Amino acid sequence: MNASTILIADDDRAIRTVLSQALGRLGHDVRTTGNAATLWRWVSDGEGDLVITDVVMPDENGLDLIPRIKKLRPELRIIVMSAQNTLLTAVKATERGAFEYLPKPFDLRELVSVVERALTTPNAHAAANEAEPGDEQLPLIGRSPAMQEIYRVLARLMGTDLTVMIAGESGTGKELVARALHDYGKRRSGPFVAINMAAIPRELIESELFGHEKGSFTGATARGVGRFEQAQGGTLFLDEIGDMPLEAQTRLLRVLQQGEYTAVGGRTPIRADVRIVAATHRDLRQLIRQGLFREDLFYRLNVVPIRLPPLRERAEDIPALVRHFFALAHSEGLPLKSLDQAAMERLKAHRWPGNVRELENLIRRLAALYSQEIIGLDAVEAELAEAAPAPATAEPQANEGLGGAAERHLRDYFAAHKGGLPPSGLYDRVLREVERPLIQLTLGATRGNQLKAAQLLGLNRNTLRKKIRDLEIDIARSLK
Repeated sequence: MNASTILIADDDRAIRTVLSQALGRLGHDVRTTGNAATLWRWVSDGEGDLVITDVVMPDENGLDLIPRIKKLRPELRIIVMSAQNTLLTAVKATERGAFEYLPKPFDLRELVSVVERALTTPNAHAAANEAEPGDEQLPLIGRSPAMQEIYRVLARLMGTDLTVMIAGESGTGKELVARALHDYGKRRSGPFVAINMAAIPRELIESELFGHEKGSFTGATARGVGRFEQAQGGTLFLDEIGDMPLEAQTRLLRVLQQGEYTAVGGRTPIRADVRIVAATHRDLRQLIRQGLFREDLFYRLNVVPIRLPPLRERAEDIPALVRHFFALAHSEGLPLKSLDQAAMERLKAHRWPGNVRELENLIRRLAALYSQEIIGLDAVEAELAEAAPAPATAEPQANEGLGGAAERHLRDYFAAHKGGLPPSGLYDRVLREVERPLIQLTLGATRGNQLKAAQLLGLNRNTLRKKIRDLEIDIARSLK
């Protein structure tokens, strides 16, 4: 790499020194300043091959300087650093034309790598989007390294129509990520339409997705508009894609391949002008091995994979989330509350099987049920104990089908007695034979309470409802 002139603007003298020494050792000519005015003067004079700038400086916000630099010298690459590690900062930096955004504290080796890419990658300049998000409430909360990486990926995707697959446990905020992609992306003026595959009856999914013509099936007394048509010009979020039936998967694959579809009972192709974002809490590769999910559809959907970390992997974000949820409760008319240090440490140590959704529910209960302004450890312990699911005979593992326990025991049996799992067809038949009586017994034990039954089985409520429907379980008979 040839020597280049790099302009650095940061009001932290230590950062200027570290960067100057590191980049200088690579043979670059490095000029540093602690204010935006000097940086702007250098750029105006035509100096520099690359700019590295902080966001918060004493005389001007570095983000506000980017559009001026890009207008004067559109070819000049800009790397933005910031301790304001939020999604909004990453999005603003990207939309205003930054080559890369790095949160502070940064890894020096990573920054050097970004500098090398900025100086060697061919420049295909594109004007920054004029519209930009304001300072409205952020859709995602957290400054942990795991969330920082998600912010950086999202910022890179905002100006694209690439299909995105979001994976993560239930309650991690997959729909929030999908909404952020839409609300801050180039389709923000179009509709955002969401459909949960686990909540739609199997026989109605194709009609829900693609619409239907009048008379196309019994009960179709008028033309039905599908979700693809509703989302035209915007984003279609396919939640719990792993629960989509195989026949609907085939039609969805055709849409992704050809960019058009026909309504149920229709003949005229309809152009699909939508961005697809899918999400799942299930292991799609395992479903592929079981013959329950099409491999070709997986690769069509998994163009850009995003994995949302469970809350237990980013416990450092819990204080910010707690403040956020208390503020939401306050905006709904409840007194503003906070936690003492012991209570906060207890929350950070909790495993959070329900992830961010579980934390939000807990904070809302604390805000509503406790009168003290600063809530202590005893209240938190009481609410955590109250919310804990009833113990089962064997604790189900997270994200296992059939509540986890029965499926896990079946796997153990086949592994021990058959030298490994049998073909997926046999396995699925045996699993189905076990599912029906186990769900019936559980419904009987809980007197038909599906929420409690789902907790005992280790399923979410929507999945249990779908299994009751698919297995044709008579709840009334289960209570006898």
